[in-house]
Parts: sequence; structure tokens; C-alpha cells
Amino acid sequence: MRSRAFGFWTRVVEATVLAVAIFFSIGATDASSRFDNLGHRLMCTCGCAQLLGECNHVGCPESGRMRNELTAAIASGLSDQQILDGFAAKYGATVLAAPPAKGFDLVAWIAPFAVFLAALLGTTLLIIFWVRSDKKMQMAAVRGLAEADPAEEERLRRIRRETSEEGN
Repeated sequence: MRSRAFGFWTRVVEATVLAVAIFFSIGATDASSRFDNLGHRLMCTCGCAQLLGECNHVGCPESGRMRNELTAAIASGLSDQQILDGFAAKYGATVLAAPPAKGFDLVAWIAPFAVFLAALLGTTLLIIFWVRSDKKMQMAAVRGLAEADPAEEERLRRIRRETSEEGN
């Protein structure tokens, strides 16, 4: 009896996983989903600094034409990379929403992290320098007191004694 129940629930789980996989793959190759995906990977060239799929300013002279080009490229059967390369060749690399992670453009990905790490290292070294110099100054002050003349030492002892008595 237990074996039948386990088999039943195993089949239910398998059917659910299959249904979810089919559900998520239904629109994966659909032209409208490709349009949305590519539209969010390209920039509008009118100067609005918006993604092509998001450009919404009134009377944009570029977004309509670029969207028509994107639709035609998708309909012609080009791959996503071919479409992105075509737009980059026609409009320049600035049409891409994210620079490619290769060649010199890799610097655009690495530089912010490198600058942050360098600033963090510099700040840490500066704090260490300040702490060490403060300790050196304290040690010099202690050595200076030890080397002070007897009259000065007596005056400092009297000040400490008088201030400690006043505090009590």
C-alpha cells in the first residue's frame, strides 16, 4: 500500500516539474519576448539615455525607427548576438546598454571595482600611519618628560597631585 502511495506522489511531482518547465519555455522563443529582451539590451540613440524598450518621451525621432529595425531583424531569423552586433556596427558601441566583457571594454567592468579596492587600501594604510604616528608622538612625550629637568618634573608632580586632590 505504501509503495503505491509513493509511486503516485512521485508521478505527481514529475508531472508538476514537467508542467512548470513547459510553462516557462512557452514564450522563450516567441518574437515578442525576444523583442523585449533585445529592447532592454539596446539604448535609444536620441540622447534620452533610456533603454530602447523603455524610451517613452513624446516625439522621439529615433525609437520608432530603431524598434522597426529590431522587429525586422528578429523576423529575418538573426540570432540575438548578430542583431546586437548589427546595431553596434550601425550606431556604434554606445547603442549597447552594457559594454561587452572583452578587450578594452573589459576595463569598464573592472575599473570601478579596482578604484574601490585601491581607495579602501589607501584609507586603511592612512589610518595605520596615523595610529603609528600618534603612538610615536606619545612615546616621544614620555621620553621628553623623563629627560626633563628636576624642577620641571617637580612642577608636573605638583600639578598632578593638586588636580587629583581637587577631583576627590
